[in-house]
Amino acid sequence: MIDHSLVEDQFISGGRVLFNTLLSIPQKTLRLLQGARGMHKSAVEVLKSPLPEETVTASFGKFISEVRPEHLSPVVLRRSKRMVLDSIGVALLGSRTEVFELALQHCQHMYAPHHVSSVYGRSGTKLSPTLAAFVNGVATHSMDFDDTWHPATHPSGAVLPAVLALCDMMPASHKPSGLHLLLAFNVGVEIQGRLMRFSTEAHNIPKRFHPPSVVGTMGSAAACARLLSLTPLQCSHALAIAASLSGAPMANAATQSKPLHIGNAARLGLEAAILASGGLEASMLVLDAVEGVAGFDAFYRDYAPQALEAPDCGHQFLLEQQDMAFKRFPAHLGMHWVADAAVSIHKQVVGIDPGTLDPAQVKDILLRVPLSRYINRPFPESQHQARHSFQFNACSALLDGQVSVESFSPAAMDRPELHALLSRVRVEHPGDNPANFSRMYAEVQVTLLGGDVLTTRCDSFYGHWRNPLTNESLRKKFRSNAGAVLPSAQVERLVELVEGLDTQADCSVLLSQLQ
Repeated sequence: MIDHSLVEDQFISGGRVLFNTLLSIPQKTLRLLQGARGMHKSAVEVLKSPLPEETVTASFGKFISEVRPEHLSPVVLRRSKRMVLDSIGVALLGSRTEVFELALQHCQHMYAPHHVSSVYGRSGTKLSPTLAAFVNGVATHSMDFDDTWHPATHPSGAVLPAVLALCDMMPASHKPSGLHLLLAFNVGVEIQGRLMRFSTEAHNIPKRFHPPSVVGTMGSAAACARLLSLTPLQCSHALAIAASLSGAPMANAATQSKPLHIGNAARLGLEAAILASGGLEASMLVLDAVEGVAGFDAFYRDYAPQALEAPDCGHQFLLEQQDMAFKRFPAHLGMHWVADAAVSIHKQVVGIDPGTLDPAQVKDILLRVPLSRYINRPFPESQHQARHSFQFNACSALLDGQVSVESFSPAAMDRPELHALLSRVRVEHPGDNPANFSRMYAEVQVTLLGGDVLTTRCDSFYGHWRNPLTNESLRKKFRSNAGAVLPSAQVERLVELVEGLDTQADCSVLLSQLQ
């Protein structure tokens, strides 16, 4: 535990806070954190450094520093609370996965423990803030069950673990309010969305970098910078530092290393904000397009940035304009199109009552899906590959009439009936079906042994931002996920706390319920 009697004020020129180490809670950091609850400046007057000439990077820093709770509309608050609830639920369920256990053991064995920030679903287990952000981020994406936006990224898992770890880091008497926690969360989501929309390449299913490892790190840094009440200049530096800590290749998709991308985004964004608050500086042009010098355009080759308007100048959050996609089963988002289409055919063959399709009835299966190599996996050999396989998810839905958490268990994956269907799958990539989550579709065509041909097409699955889950469906998913880890009374308490988060004076009650 932190000995608050050791806290003392020590500042240097410009009001910068000295940090002794990133894996402990320096005494001087606590004074900065104590002033963050009201989203004002530190308790000691901060000397203001002049901003550089107006650049894209400077405009982002100014926005992060100056945005206030009153800039969040009722729509944004409602949608972001749904994201928080879903993210907590999938992370709690993810805290029972093998990849989470490996990440937690790594942090416990390789680093000196500093019992500050909570670990999802593990009562009595705490880590340093950055490592808690890391393992909780891993838990969130361990089953590919977390939310997805367009252009394609997983926004919540990169931001919420970092914000919660930072809240845990703050003294008990100075925890942020629920509304300020939501503000920081929304800032992190907004920055991710803005950066993705500066690139046409980013609108398509990625081929080079996994987006959460890029924009997620930037969003985490922005959210933590907001929660720490950093100056506009410090916020710009936090983004620039985060850019140096960003990026992971798509080759690690469908492996146990993919969840590390989200964990690292949460962890490294938090570190970037802490480093910036301590005075570390970085490029003030990192988000600008500078000929001959790669900045953020190193990640997106057609990156064309625009300055971000100030929050008082009519800024509208992207979450106001476009809802989030929430998954009904733990797999890559593209899988939900083929699963919905295949479920429709299952009902035509088997009926609406629960039942299993007889593979002997099926002569041929044709999938018309977008061309994307890393989610075209005819015979997946692991649960992580299965979560990224058009063929596996289509055949699971045809066989069982659904895809669920249990579909990716070893017993379900090894069924002879499933492999019989997989062996009959063909794939086509129509020219009018782009690898783009806003424009793609999936068509499943099944030829039965008797010659009948059944065809179903899905353009927007249930859970897509154009066809969002109802609150009832979202809560049902949360209760199923969180209920696998926590007692039912605690699950219901979490539902209540998240739904009323914007009215809570202190976020510590929410923090206490996550273990």
